Amino acid sequence: MDTRRLTVNCSILFTDLPLLRRPQAAREAGFDAVEFWWPFGASVPSDSDVQAFVSAIADAGMRLTHLNLAAGDLAAGERGLLSYPQTSDEFRDSVEVAIGIGKQLGTVGFNALYGNRIEGVDPAEQDALAAENLASAARAAATIDADILLEPLSAIPTYPLRVADDAISVTRRVRDEHGVDNIRLLADLYHLAVNGDDLDLVISRYADRIGHVQLADAPGRSEPGTGTIDFARHFAAFDTAGYPGWFSLEYTQTQPDPFAWIPEFASGAHE
Repeated sequence: MDTRRLTVNCSILFTDLPLLRRPQAAREAGFDAVEFWWPFGASVPSDSDVQAFVSAIADAGMRLTHLNLAAGDLAAGERGLLSYPQTSDEFRDSVEVAIGIGKQLGTVGFNALYGNRIEGVDPAEQDALAAENLASAARAAATIDADILLEPLSAIPTYPLRVADDAISVTRRVRDEHGVDNIRLLADLYHLAVNGDDLDLVISRYADRIGHVQLADAPGRSEPGTGTIDFARHFAAFDTAGYPGWFSLEYTQTQPDPFAWIPEFASGAHE
């Protein structure tokens, strides 16, 4: 694993600090890149809030590699807006905001959470709307040479993307129906493992369709080395498969030094 390809998720790490101070904390910890979940309280934040977020990252000398698109109230269990008829416009508005941010900060991937199933709404209707909104988002992302990412999730029973095959089938539908091909799998190894996916098979089968990898051990969603995932084997498999992308540190801190595990897996010195 090349540590130059590590990006720190500042929505789940450095949580003892205010959000806008976390990019500088990541810089002081020795990293060059960060990612965030949607960092605003609304799908369309104020210009001043956007500028404050951009400045916090730029002033720290960091790159924003990845950013979640607006996904609703995560604390309340919502996991995306793009397949809801009543929030479709909110999703598209957040795409415009995110692309503007990404253009300034070098973002290469935008995570579009799919949205939970809604009682009383035909899943086929949700899926058709999702395909349209993903295609629109992907076209916007392509203007800055970025991808849209689809992430299988655990813990939310009504979220329909559970394993890699679920997300890949959506990417293929969007490609076939709308002619866009820059939608890729976000392989969060924790979520996939918890949901029973075979990580070895996911890497070997879909390496060319994986746009981003997020790291956390299972169970517990804490630092690699605290659970049962064989990260050494999976890092080697990613290297063998020629995966060229980033690895995100997206876990909760349980150790005094949340980055102490990195040198064991590094192909070079951690800087």
